[in-house]
Amino acid sequence: MISPVKKSVSVKTKSTSGTKSTKKTAKTAKKSTKVSTASSNGGKVLVIVESPSKAATLSNMLGKNYVVKSSKGHMKDLPKSRLAIDIENNFQPEYILVKGKATLKNELLKLAESSSHVLLASDPDREGEAIAWHLADLLGVDLSEKCRVRFYEITENAVKTAVKNPDYIDLNKVDAQQARRILDRLVGYTLSPLLWKKIRYGLSAGRVQSVALNLICEREREILKFIPDPYWVIIAKAQKGKSKKFYELRAEKLDGKSLMKNSLPLLINSEEKANEIINEIKANEIIVSEFKTKNSSHSAPAPFRTSTLQQEASRKIGFAPAHTMRIAQALYEGINIPERGHIGLITYMRTDSLRISNEALETCRDFIKNNYAPEYLPSKANIFAAQSKNMKVQDAHEAIRPTDINLTPEKLQNALTSEQLKLYSLIWKRFTASQMSDAISEKITLKANAGRVGLKQEGETLIFDGWSVLWPLELKGSELAKVKEGEILGLIDVKGDQKFTKPPARYSEAGLIKTLEENGVGRPSTYATIAGTLDSRGYVEKNEEKRFYPTQLGMIVDEFLAQYFNRKDLSSIVDAGFTAQMEKELDEVEEAQRKWLDVVSEFWGEFSSTLEEAQGAERVPLPAPEPIGEKCPDCGHDLVKKRGRFGDFIACSNYPECKFTRPILSSTGIKCPKCSEGEVVKRKSKKGKTFYGCSRYPDCDYVAWNMPAGEKCPECGEDLYRRGSTIFCANCKYKAEINTGNE
Repeated sequence: MISPVKKSVSVKTKSTSGTKSTKKTAKTAKKSTKVSTASSNGGKVLVIVESPSKAATLSNMLGKNYVVKSSKGHMKDLPKSRLAIDIENNFQPEYILVKGKATLKNELLKLAESSSHVLLASDPDREGEAIAWHLADLLGVDLSEKCRVRFYEITENAVKTAVKNPDYIDLNKVDAQQARRILDRLVGYTLSPLLWKKIRYGLSAGRVQSVALNLICEREREILKFIPDPYWVIIAKAQKGKSKKFYELRAEKLDGKSLMKNSLPLLINSEEKANEIINEIKANEIIVSEFKTKNSSHSAPAPFRTSTLQQEASRKIGFAPAHTMRIAQALYEGINIPERGHIGLITYMRTDSLRISNEALETCRDFIKNNYAPEYLPSKANIFAAQSKNMKVQDAHEAIRPTDINLTPEKLQNALTSEQLKLYSLIWKRFTASQMSDAISEKITLKANAGRVGLKQEGETLIFDGWSVLWPLELKGSELAKVKEGEILGLIDVKGDQKFTKPPARYSEAGLIKTLEENGVGRPSTYATIAGTLDSRGYVEKNEEKRFYPTQLGMIVDEFLAQYFNRKDLSSIVDAGFTAQMEKELDEVEEAQRKWLDVVSEFWGEFSSTLEEAQGAERVPLPAPEPIGEKCPDCGHDLVKKRGRFGDFIACSNYPECKFTRPILSSTGIKCPKCSEGEVVKRKSKKGKTFYGCSRYPDCDYVAWNMPAGEKCPECGEDLYRRGSTIFCANCKYKAEINTGNE
């Protein structure tokens, strides 16, 4: 066992994270390669970006005096085969050239030597700063000169302005990235082998990953121990005179005492009490006691930051967070637009800021002024404060917005793919709506009495749509016809509907991201990959509503980690509060308030003690594979249910002597829309993606990426599909929400 560091070592930030290679770089760069960022008369300017698509976009914008090349991500990184952190030597990381990039390195070196100067234009975040730092080391770029360019949007004006005003590499930001990388490596490369030894080979754990798994498992434990309580909802349907104005009033009081708890009539908890209330309503006139209206203003929604973009893209257009970020990356890096060329359509998409530049605000306000009635433009711009209480906002970025508000989604219909257009429309509408006037609704409250029973109905109508003309406002209740105090309503019917309290809902991918962000766990760059990691490790699965539930293996891993690594006296990596505190400390490193080595040393001192204690744990027995009650057709042994890389499958218990396997076909209970003979079953592709096909395959080749709803579209007659709690038609725009019973 490696001893924890006893004493923190101070490292000068200027020496760039304390690595030997970096200390050497600033002193020897000019001497070794003669690469400089200062202007000279010979050669072109070399600009290095991360992605090839961004390189193509910038080449068109910058012209013949610039050579734009892509590093294709990181050029240097920690090796995958070993820890590569010298714990006893101040946690020095061992960076190596990424496998397969020797040719690219030589090409960039040759271009750098023949260029007048080099500009490092990787993405404008911590990860991008580290990539620029590694490139400077590889190419011998002098860190004491301004070699760093940051593009927050890929438009010609923004790009040319940034190139003319280079900055220094932010070594504090590099330190923060390196500290995160070292912390994650220390946890992953020491904790994972412990899980192999104590549970099963091939398992993994990580700082943010373990917190996310714990949230999912704790929610599942709440659901499993939840005992539903019965209650009755009593609705009196009434009518105003002989008119066609109807009301549906809910029983909320009895003898002046409230029947409500947690916004539900939970105190109507027996059939006897429900019948008592129903009979009281039937036996008495319904007399209006109050009809009150009140105007309510609804402020415009904030523009998107990374987490809210992922949440709304999941909720409104069904995109998984990782898929959302891939499409957003393409929109940021540049799309070929007719008569405009290659331009970036949105600002940088990894941000937790809600700030908008003054220029963008003015342009947006001009657009609203020219395209909407005067009342849609507020007297001054809407400004939004950061909403994250638990982490520092990286305010160098803006919120996610279109780079040109005049490029409406309608104008880009023929330039974007359908998925790009959906996401761009979401971003464009949200940003434009954020600068529009408040929406105003009229909230209506109707109260009445029927003997000892107090009844109530609430309604809401939209008076002025304001920003909701672009981003629909979800109103509570419907319009209510006006009645006067003392007026008598005629009872049409009264019913008591028995219901049961529900356990908390499982996390959707968007809901998990929201919870992690609220707890200050993770950063915008990590949110999209968390769920995929848990799924690939076999720790979680998704139900038909696309909500997470832990597998048996996930629960076992979480219980083991919670036993040893959720401690108040030592390291607590599965605790959201502990992990959030680590994020704050990394922010302090970026702000030069703390040294990265102090943060890493303090963490390792506690974590290594916890790790050493966990080494003495008993091995956790895994349940034997579950027999399915069938014999193997090849050898006659029992068939069992196993889990592999792409989910559960059926295999022979006599493996490896017998290698028989077959997929598990999970029936949806819906007849195949194509042949009407087989049933639609859930399958997995070779890449692990869920799709739906006919149980009679290959005799019937029906296939769909979304689960059929088993119904026809009421508008066009085509098949309806289901995504979460939404049913929709792929042929027309019909869409409807359904009650999943788990909200």
